[in-house]
Amino acid sequence: MAELTEQQKHLSSLLNQRTELVAEINELNSTAAAKRELVLRSSGAIEYLQQVGVTLPEPEAEGEAAAPEGEAPTPETEELPEPQPEG
Repeated sequence: MAELTEQQKHLSSLLNQRTELVAEINELNSTAAAKRELVLRSSGAIEYLQQVGVTLPEPEAEGEAAAPEGEAPTPETEELPEPQPEG
C-alpha cells in the first residue's frame, strides 16, 4: 500500500475530528434536552407549591430587597447593589 501524502494525512485527521465533534454535539444536545426537561418539571412543581400557598420565610438580612409576596426573585426582578466607583 502506498504511503499517504501529507495532505491525505491531514484530510484523514480532519475527517476523524469531524466525526468526534459530531458525536460530542449529539451528546451535548441530549444533555441539554434532559436539563431542559428537568427545568420544566421544577418550574411546574414551584408553580404548584406557590398556588397552594407554600411560601418561604422572608430573609432576615438587612438591606436585602424582598420579592413581592408569593414570588421568588428572578434575574429580571432581583435588585442588585449599585456599582461602586473604583478609588
